[in-house]
Amino acid sequence: MGRAGIRVVTMVGAIALVTLTGCSSENTPDVLQTIEPATPAAAPEVGPTPAGDVRPLDLRVETLVAEPSTGTFAALVDDGARVALFDDIEADPRVVDLPSSAATVVPGPAGSVLAPVAGAVVRIDAVEGSIIEVPVDGTATSAAVLTDGRWAVGTDNGRVLVLDPESGEVSTTVGGLASVDALAVTGEALAALDRRQTSLTEIDLADAHLGPALRAGEGATNLVTDPFGRVMVTDTSGDELLVYTLDAIILRQRYPVGPAPYAVTYDNTRDLVWVTLTGSNEVVGYDLSTGIPRERHRFATVRQPNSIAVDPVDAALVIASATGDGLQRIPIEGQ
Repeated sequence: MGRAGIRVVTMVGAIALVTLTGCSSENTPDVLQTIEPATPAAAPEVGPTPAGDVRPLDLRVETLVAEPSTGTFAALVDDGARVALFDDIEADPRVVDLPSSAATVVPGPAGSVLAPVAGAVVRIDAVEGSIIEVPVDGTATSAAVLTDGRWAVGTDNGRVLVLDPESGEVSTTVGGLASVDALAVTGEALAALDRRQTSLTEIDLADAHLGPALRAGEGATNLVTDPFGRVMVTDTSGDELLVYTLDAIILRQRYPVGPAPYAVTYDNTRDLVWVTLTGSNEVVGYDLSTGIPRERHRFATVRQPNSIAVDPVDAALVIASATGDGLQRIPIEGQ
């Protein structure tokens, strides 16, 4: 089937998912049709020499984020048991032990990052490395800071909780998904990525229920937002980048990017979205301003590039290997 045919089938699936979400009961998750969550490809061992500089690191990095106010990089390592904090990727990290294995690490309130774990979301001070545990009823798998300072927390059984990080009091609970693996905040809008349903669903916090949803390719894994209100999702199984807007969710762009796209980040300096290709050990930068992604840069990476961040100091790319092949820093020339 040609590419156009594939897109027609996917859009029909998207419409069907909206209908199902609107009619299903939040109390009957057993009726949900799910798949095995997509995973990054097992990257080839041999490839082109990685671009930029590679710092040896005997750690397998699962997730990497940059904390913009401090310039600190936080890497989830040791199967989620610890977070390594890098003030500079050339320096040795400060390692923080977590109370239990985290699903991911995400930006938190200024000066901190958040690690969702079983029974809590852990707030880690990016400078001191100290931690505060905010209790959660269930196993937290994702987290995001809302515009009013409250936290949205996703769980492995498909709930989104909105809580006060100071008191831990939950003000809103929305159920009905299979799992909540990532959360996107754009303005006042909130959306949840469900890897088991490969869907993106708006969360209506005012009325505490699920909003409209769209199918997210064949096996969606990660997302990032940008200052223009877009949500970019990697469809790892479908080899595509999907671009949505919220507040009546719409799929705006859909583009084939290469083998097994996985990690994704946004470069505010150049207005580019960067996607790692785990099937070919590459990273590609796309300009979305023309209505269809346009490739601006392509670089060879370290093996198994499962995570990526943009340095808040000089906008260089920092890519981490999930096989212990090091941290890669790529200065970007031009736009």
